[in-house]
Amino acid sequence: MEEIQELISKSGISASQLEIEITESILIDSAEKALQCINRLRDIGVKFAIDDFGTGYSSLSYLSKIPADLLKIDKSFIDRINSNESSKQYVAAMISMGHIMGLDVISEGVEEQEQLEALRSIGCDLIQGFIWGRPMSADDAEKLVDSITAQT
Repeated sequence: MEEIQELISKSGISASQLEIEITESILIDSAEKALQCINRLRDIGVKFAIDDFGTGYSSLSYLSKIPADLLKIDKSFIDRINSNESSKQYVAAMISMGHIMGLDVISEGVEEQEQLEALRSIGCDLIQGFIWGRPMSADDAEKLVDSITAQT
């Protein structure tokens, strides 16, 4: 907790620019301590995402108590989203649960246009994945940003 506050202070970024991803298994293994730390960091503006949702053995009662901002659906579910209707409905149910809990939902590992279209059709808020681009060096990222801002 103190380390994170110190890093925020040293870096000069606003706490609201920081998002910490925590897996649901960590939340379950040490729920009380995790909740205390999360709440203290949220008080200064840090955002939290529940990562790898659906891959652990978590209880929905625990998840509903976590003061997160974002729910991240694991890539393993996105890989199968178009394999059959039940896979798509399973992801739709996770998105619906996230929305019921007041969270934005992001799907990880989106690589194909068909996955993106399926996620749009079932109300996913955000996506991340290679469909938007592959990892790149800091220099290449800076050049990309510069070229985009030059166009506007």
